[in-house]
Amino acid sequence: MRIFHRARHRPSATWRQTTDRAFTLIGDGRYEDAGALLVMAADLEPWLSDSWFNLALLHKFRRDWEQARSAGLRAVALLDREHGAPDWWNLGITATALQDWPLARRAWQAYGLKLPGGPGGDGPVSLDLGTTPVRLSPDGESEVVWGRRLDPARIEVLSIPLPSSGRRWGEVVLHDGAPHGERVTDGVAYPVFDEIELWAPSPVPTYVVLLQAATAGDRDALERLVAEAGYAAEDWTSSVRLLCRACSESRMASDDGVVAHHDPHDDGDAAHPGHLSHLSQGGAAGMSWLVERECGIAAPAHLVRVLLDRWVAAAPATRAYRDLEEVC
Repeated sequence: MRIFHRARHRPSATWRQTTDRAFTLIGDGRYEDAGALLVMAADLEPWLSDSWFNLALLHKFRRDWEQARSAGLRAVALLDREHGAPDWWNLGITATALQDWPLARRAWQAYGLKLPGGPGGDGPVSLDLGTTPVRLSPDGESEVVWGRRLDPARIEVLSIPLPSSGRRWGEVVLHDGAPHGERVTDGVAYPVFDEIELWAPSPVPTYVVLLQAATAGDRDALERLVAEAGYAAEDWTSSVRLLCRACSESRMASDDGVVAHHDPHDDGDAAHPGHLSHLSQGGAAGMSWLVERECGIAAPAHLVRVLLDRWVAAAPATRAYRDLEEVC
């Protein structure tokens, strides 16, 4: 774990040893023991902003947002520089978790971000920060999906997550500020942010269905039909790519369903795929189209079968579906 202290404050050797030990314990998941040491460090150097910043980090790891806000406010009160300190960014995440929008605006601006409308306003911070990948459930069966950044700490999920992640299309997740890997699309690298927790749930359930789609055009027609209804469909057969943890947390090209990708740690091949293999079934040269596709659909219960039936009715000779099931 990295300790954010600045040498010019010259904390005591005891403070440094206590803090180092605390972050070792945090790395081992021993938050209670680490907390006792960080409180001791704050008693040793109460004038040091780093003492309170480290405590605020610990409380963020524990999702104890009230304590994180209290420690974070003490940290920024002791800062000796105006902009750019990580103390403000951490406080912005905390304020967003608590929906303390005045404090969130103050924190982002103090960090150095320009907000529309200035510091005033009681509503959520709203920024157009584009799309970015986010790693859902990073401590469990993690999954990297694409989302829309609503502000520096929130992402709305635009992909349809697999049910193992426990997340749904349209949910808003709170995410950490430090990128953890990259995804490269069309030559552009996008940072991957780790989810901290679910910020706003989605009422839209996730269904899985097996499609019989004779061509990619048939598959695309379903995705367009569902999108026009205001929801989402995603061909998991081409969009899901299994990666080992090391690769997932590194710089990886995104799978667009057109170019074949292969996990470098997997010894499978196209004819005999290994347990990590996922070769895209899109339009890549030399690859045959798989007629049977596993598709995720995010839509209300009363609408999902209606949309599928409408899709089949438009071209019954080349389209069919079966095994529709709600999974999340």
